[in-house]
Amino acid sequence: MSTISPLSVVDPSARLGADVVVGPFCTVGPNVFLEDKVELVSHVAVSGHTVVGARTRIYPFASIGHPPQDLKFKGEASTLHIGSDCMIREGVTMNPGTEGGGMETRVGDHCTFLANAHVAHDCIVGNHVIFSNNVMLAGHCRVGDFAILGGGSAVHQFCRIGAHAFIGGLSGVENDVIPYGIAIGNRAHLAGLNIVGLKRRGFEREVIHDIRRAYRLLFANEGTLQERMEDVEQEFSAHVTVREILAFIREGGSRSVCTPREGHEN
Repeated sequence: MSTISPLSVVDPSARLGADVVVGPFCTVGPNVFLEDKVELVSHVAVSGHTVVGARTRIYPFASIGHPPQDLKFKGEASTLHIGSDCMIREGVTMNPGTEGGGMETRVGDHCTFLANAHVAHDCIVGNHVIFSNNVMLAGHCRVGDFAILGGGSAVHQFCRIGAHAFIGGLSGVENDVIPYGIAIGNRAHLAGLNIVGLKRRGFEREVIHDIRRAYRLLFANEGTLQERMEDVEQEFSAHVTVREILAFIREGGSRSVCTPREGHEN
């Protein structure tokens, strides 16, 4: 049985899974689906064509699924899908997609969004991602699994943040950040590899050593990036993690790849 506070308004057309908890002063719209054991602590507003995955907990004053902050939005029935086992803290905002961006915003499983973080329209966020307080993710961005975005960081629209990347607090990211990279500053530059994150995720020392050698080759001063990528591919042809970085760069996107500044290397 689900528990709904008498002080909340849940549209009769909304779908609620088993053991959902809706605390006081919440509103849940007609096209919302709260999967099993979702909890809205209090003062949460969930609207639009929104799915909230099982066991996700949403804290007060979060605004989930309301119309995107895009002046081109004309009321199309776009969606927001939030995965299971997420923690969405106070004041977080997440918007659905738009016609110009695929009609969907998607957040993976086991993600954490601390107070006042924002996920804009048409973003795709992977699994086990952490947004610290006041992180701002503009529209059409992609964030890979296990990425961590430090407090107050801002990501330009259409940027890609690779898996296991780390964005330093208060950074302004206007270019793509490679998997396993660290980006810091305003405007952000690549400051090396997320070695601490790699160790925490259980990457072996030899693997980390190879990634560091590949990184130094990729961002050396000699030759063009394309030439350096070919050299790295030849030397690390059997290295899955290095190939992941190369594939990310080759895939490309609307933004350039974030590169190091002189003197920043690890």
